[in-house]
Parts: sequence; structure tokens; C-alpha cells
Amino acid sequence: MRLVEPIPETARAFSEMLRYGDGELAAIVLSMGRRIRQLVPECIGLSVSLVEDGVTFTLVSSSAEVAAIDAVQYLDGGPCVDAIEDEDVVEAQHPDLLDEGRWLMYAKITAAAGVLSSLSLPIESGGEIVGGINLYASTVDAFTGLHDRIAEELGAQAEGAVTNADLEFRSREAAVEAPARLADRQEVEVAVGILAAGQDVDIETARARLEAAATRAGISVLQAARAVRFVRGG
Repeated sequence: MRLVEPIPETARAFSEMLRYGDGELAAIVLSMGRRIRQLVPECIGLSVSLVEDGVTFTLVSSSAEVAAIDAVQYLDGGPCVDAIEDEDVVEAQHPDLLDEGRWLMYAKITAAAGVLSSLSLPIESGGEIVGGINLYASTVDAFTGLHDRIAEELGAQAEGAVTNADLEFRSREAAVEAPARLADRQEVEVAVGILAAGQDVDIETARARLEAAATRAGISVLQAARAVRFVRGG
């Protein structure tokens, strides 16, 4: 059974934290990945998002497209956002994931990544929602009947990741490099234009939203731009 492993951006962030003597978060997230694969072998992606710091750490076992799902949710909505806002567990299966009237961009990006079900759980600490856990699976019923078990196995660890780790997130942002080549910048500008038109905002607002979503999802701005272009057919 192949384990879920950090995407390159998350791996670099973990390395930076270890270099400065802070390896607690990396150990916790990696442990969560091992536990979820034991519980749900069909799980192909896990991410832990921290609300206050606005960052996400992602593990995947199959395709890189899974890493873009979180960024798309931060831009256009999805079960992860709903779980945090509603302070409740949100499970989405194949019919929900394809419901473009509910989560348009999310529906398209999950289909491309081979995701047939997802489970999003809020992380609570001291009576407040401080983050979220997002799980993605390759089968429709991967999480059915396992909500309580998953929450029990991962919830305490996730809370520890948020409340116990003394993190310096500048290293996280440094690990996600903005596109430098001209062609990459052009792709980003096209995606910014798509966002501006689709969300009825000006160019600078659209660019800020794209950059914030990329940083929060733990991927590069170029990766987020490509996800936007894909789901919008650009």
C-alpha cells in the first residue's frame, strides 16, 4: 500500500521547519497520513489547513492535481470551506462532486483528479474552529460509516498540530515560489483575467485572491493559475 507523501512545496516547508528545530508539525501531519491510509486505503490525499495562519499542508498518494483542489475551494467554495464555516463534518460523494451548480470549479477539478468522494472535518480547540482536515478518495463510499472513527483518529492529532507547534510561517511562504519565467507569468495573467471576469472584481483583487489561495493551499501561483484555467476551460 502506497503511503500519502508531501507534495514538493509541503516537503520543502517541512525541511525548513526541521532546519530551524521545529519538526513537530511535520511529524504530526505525516503520522496522520499513515493513520488515514490504514483506515481508508482508497484515500489519495490529505490536507491540514490552519485558519489563523492561512496555510495548508498537503499529502498525496497519486496525482499532483489533488493539491490544486484546496486552492480551487478557497477561490470558489467547496466542502472544506463549508465544514469550517458551518463547524460540521461535510462528506461529498460522486453526485455532489459533479454538481456544478453547487461548487462549479470544485466539481471540475475533483473529476480531473480522479476524486469520487471527500470528507472535510473542522478542527476545534478551546471552543473555536482553528482549522480543517480534508480527505480525498478514489471510491464513492470510502468514508461511509467512518466519520466518528476518522475524527477520533485524526482529530486530536490535528488539534495538536495547531495548538502545540510553535511555527514560523515565513518559511512556508518561501517554499512556494512565484513563477519567474515569462511564459509562466502569462499563464498567471490569463487566470487572473478569468477570475476577474467570473467573480466580477478588478484585476488587482483577482490577482490577490489567486495568490492568497495558492499560498493557503500550499502550491505555487502558477499551479493555482493552471487549475483556474482548467476548470474555466481557458
